[in-house]
Amino acid sequence: MSLVLPTPRVSRAPHGLAPEFVGRLIRGGLVALGSVIIVAGVVIAPLPGPGGIPVIALGLVVVLRNSYKAKRLFIGAQRRWPKTLHPMRRLMRKEPEIASVFWQQYLRIERFTVPKKYRVGVKAHRRLKRTFRGSEA
Repeated sequence: MSLVLPTPRVSRAPHGLAPEFVGRLIRGGLVALGSVIIVAGVVIAPLPGPGGIPVIALGLVVVLRNSYKAKRLFIGAQRRWPKTLHPMRRLMRKEPEIASVFWQQYLRIERFTVPKKYRVGVKAHRRLKRTFRGSEA
């Protein structure tokens, strides 16, 4: 007969509980960080230049990647306004196309704000297309 008593399993946490808890803590921290980035973007927005918009977009990406509730709200908004939120969807991919998204948004803003004869982005885009199309041949 052995005098060693088995340790009760009730006192120990299940093996899968600790990693899940740590994962939730990390996700919660990232949501809080994303919220701080969004607030910083709103504070920066009135300053001259486009500084606030990319910072707000970065904060939204961080929050949307780590919050299930925010993702559900984003999907509902995306169904209502697909053209407006499509760039955010492209930035949330695993390998986002950051340069092309910002270029397309620049062209869109230029189209709405600058008269046709003063648009620089469209002319530069056409010039680049001609240059690269000629080098392929």
